[in-house]
Amino acid sequence: MLFKQQALLRQKLFVLGSLAIGSLLYLVARVGSLDRLQPLCPIDGRFGPRSQDEIPLRALQFKRGLLHEFRKGNATKEQIRLHNLVQQLPKAIIIGVRKGGTRALLEMLNLHPAVVKASQEIHFFDNDENYAKGIEWYRKKMPFSYPHQITIEKSPAYFITEEVPERIYKMNSSIKLLIIVREPTTRAISDYTQVLEGKERKNKTYYKFEKLAIDPNTCEVNTKYKAVRTSIYTKHLERWLKYFPIEQFHIVDGDRLIIEPLPELQLVEKFLNLPPRISQYNLYFNATRGFYCLRFNIVFNKCLAGSKGRIHPEVDTSVITKLRKFFHPFNQKFYQITGRTFNWP
Repeated sequence: MLFKQQALLRQKLFVLGSLAIGSLLYLVARVGSLDRLQPLCPIDGRFGPRSQDEIPLRALQFKRGLLHEFRKGNATKEQIRLHNLVQQLPKAIIIGVRKGGTRALLEMLNLHPAVVKASQEIHFFDNDENYAKGIEWYRKKMPFSYPHQITIEKSPAYFITEEVPERIYKMNSSIKLLIIVREPTTRAISDYTQVLEGKERKNKTYYKFEKLAIDPNTCEVNTKYKAVRTSIYTKHLERWLKYFPIEQFHIVDGDRLIIEPLPELQLVEKFLNLPPRISQYNLYFNATRGFYCLRFNIVFNKCLAGSKGRIHPEVDTSVITKLRKFFHPFNQKFYQITGRTFNWP
């Protein structure tokens, strides 16, 4: 009798185990088929009603497979035609500022399923040699995308280069322009730190920040130093306003993007007329790195390069005070023009 009960129990366990394995295999196959089908679905279909907690998935084939092959030049014309993919001129450009967080902003916006980013800085409008190659050369530098997606590129040198506003205006007078800014003195020190690191890698010496930022002859702020000039945001913006109305600009708070990125990204979504898709799920704080990383889906995560978040050298407090006093009136004018106020000293 005991042997019969044991045999019956083993038989039940075998049946249950078989059902469990079969269910698991079905789910794996089902998920795989969904990932294969997702890129072929119109993006508008993915913009339907969605709960706040739902994960905005991107099929791996879309993110890392098919389009990756296109970027490498391995796709055939027939594949491109079948998937209805095109290389579009950007409908929005992150024009600056250098060391304001342009790379972080671009990568975070790329979380949105309607956004496709140019991975490299193109430097089309600020480089005379590149600009002479023509607009078709520029378009072919853009990533493949669906027609209803927005292509975005970033080249922070655009903001401070005199010829750029007119050149972009000639390409598209209604383009949307994104400017990400940080507290001007912090941004200038970050700018210096990047250059300093480059010098150190080549075993070269470099001046201290204080010697570059302050004119030794007058003991005043050295406005000829590029890191200082770049932080006078209002001077550069006024040149852009000769061609574009202020409504075509959106100012992103780069300091806030570091510590609380989601609200800033939601403002950009609204500015670009995109349905809200980026959620807290897509952003997680990496304690080791000290800033937020990106989660595209349950499999694919991404952190910014290790060069981001460099430790700044110590700067004489009197120099910091002098710089903040110098930038203050320019900051006030920047607030007035843009309609956005920052808590800068």
